[in-house]
Amino acid sequence: MKNKPRWSTLILLCIVVLLYFYKPELFSFSTPTTAQNGDGEAAYTLIFPSDRYPETAAHIKSAIEHGEPSVCTIDRKGAEENRKESLKGIPTKPNLDRDEFPMAMCAEGGTGADIMYISPSDNRGAGSWVSNQLEKYSDGTKVKNIVR
Repeated sequence: MKNKPRWSTLILLCIVVLLYFYKPELFSFSTPTTAQNGDGEAAYTLIFPSDRYPETAAHIKSAIEHGEPSVCTIDRKGAEENRKESLKGIPTKPNLDRDEFPMAMCAEGGTGADIMYISPSDNRGAGSWVSNQLEKYSDGTKVKNIVR
């Protein structure tokens, strides 16, 4: 007698497949791709979830629309200096963070980065999420940022 799949297993599998196609942000991972960054180099694509971090997503989208690069090169060693340079002369505001794009962990960050004031919870949650998504990639890796 063959083992037949249980209905509950089949239903669960169907739900997971539907969620994967209709709510891909629930499956937080970076996807290898051959995205172009303007100079023809391949990159990984990071799908940024606007429903989880709406203020950061709006900032990324706006910064890219205003000329900031959508592709960044991971440079964790330069993050502290980039943050210092990008935030130089930008005053702090009570209960708000200064979000920079390109991110400080990108070689393209630093002087001239786009700065927007956003809520600390959105900014820090997004920063943690991005760090988790990119932790397996080494410095020098090109990442294409897409907001969904």
